[in-house]
Amino acid sequence: MSEECDCPPCEEGLPPWLATFADMMALLMCFFVLLLSFAEMDVLKYKQVAGALKLAFGVQRIVKATEIPKGTSVIAKQYSPGKPTEVTPLEIMREQTTDDTKTNLDYSDSKSKNDGGIGEAEAEAIAQQKAQREAQAEAEELQDELSEAIGDGLLEVEAFNDRVLIRIRERGSFGSGLAELKQDFLPILKMIAEVLNQRDGHFVISGHTDDIPIETRRFRSNWDLSSARAASVVHFFIREGDVDPERMEIRALADNEPIVPNDSWENRAKNRRVEISVLHGDYQAIDAVSPAENVDYVDTPAVQEQQ
Repeated sequence: MSEECDCPPCEEGLPPWLATFADMMALLMCFFVLLLSFAEMDVLKYKQVAGALKLAFGVQRIVKATEIPKGTSVIAKQYSPGKPTEVTPLEIMREQTTDDTKTNLDYSDSKSKNDGGIGEAEAEAIAQQKAQREAQAEAEELQDELSEAIGDGLLEVEAFNDRVLIRIRERGSFGSGLAELKQDFLPILKMIAEVLNQRDGHFVISGHTDDIPIETRRFRSNWDLSSARAASVVHFFIREGDVDPERMEIRALADNEPIVPNDSWENRAKNRRVEISVLHGDYQAIDAVSPAENVDYVDTPAVQEQQ
């Protein structure tokens, strides 16, 4: 068994060299604090350097979404191969990212030459052209079926946008300033009801007058007269023509939609009319531009004439 070594007793307290080391660390800390306090930081230059690094390495910034992106669908309905990027040795390769500042979401690229689909505007134009062709064909059919009344000058049939207009003139249908149908005109109206029953869709019956005011015991204004005439046609269609009431609508337009200027007896007679709009498909499409807005003229004061 080896003999135990007798170690000298340790002195109390920290070793003397530790004080020198602590002083050196404190001096170094003060030195670097002074260097930082003397230095000036150019914030603009720092942002430019940081931005250059972001573009060089393709770093995207994080944008907090305040609202859900707007779009028909997140998934594109049409797919096409992406366009190759033409890169020359002098150009810089960078990551292609989407513009995340847009409000609306782009879910398809209808303008791409490789895309076999069509855009929304082009689809609407095609649908409108198809509706106009169908309305024109139906107007020709109605002209053949109502040729006798059209030849007598009592009716007019024309296609306008996506609907067909059957225009009933005042001559032969109503008396001056009255809303009762003439007996001689009832067979023609019966024939119109039979033609309407053979077709689908909605029928809008609108009454029109000229610009001469009217004020009698029954009619306070042209509004009352135009609505009463339209109502007389609808009541006849329901009683004698068996037309479904749910497919009809009455509109009173008074003198607000003339088709010709109210500057002569003949023109005022043309404006006093009842129009039947035959509408297929979308019921709200009847709110399209009125045929009267195709008339381009300036109203001139005219001599008061009896309606």
